[in-house]
Amino acid sequence: MKVISTATPLICSFALLGGCASPLHASFDPAKYDRMSCVELNVAMGEVAKEMSATAITRGKVAKTNIPDWLWGARRVASTVTARQSAKIERLRQQEAAIAAARRSKC
Repeated sequence: MKVISTATPLICSFALLGGCASPLHASFDPAKYDRMSCVELNVAMGEVAKEMSATAITRGKVAKTNIPDWLWGARRVASTVTARQSAKIERLRQQEAAIAAARRSKC
């Protein structure tokens, strides 16, 4: 019983840190950046950078978590969460590149 009670908070923390409730394949429309003003593009760039930074911090925390050997499947959960965070960072980089291209052509 002690094993289950100590494992539950660790598994719950992986779920919370991983952002499993967030959409896995959120897409963005690069054409919407063509309709934005320079100020709106700057704000959008800041929001994307802030989200990318927060995601990278979360990915690092999950990757550096010391997982006990007796907790079956926890390493697989940690690697899955890390892979999802890496994919999210890649999508944010693409979004940042689209905003930067719109800023170069407009501002």
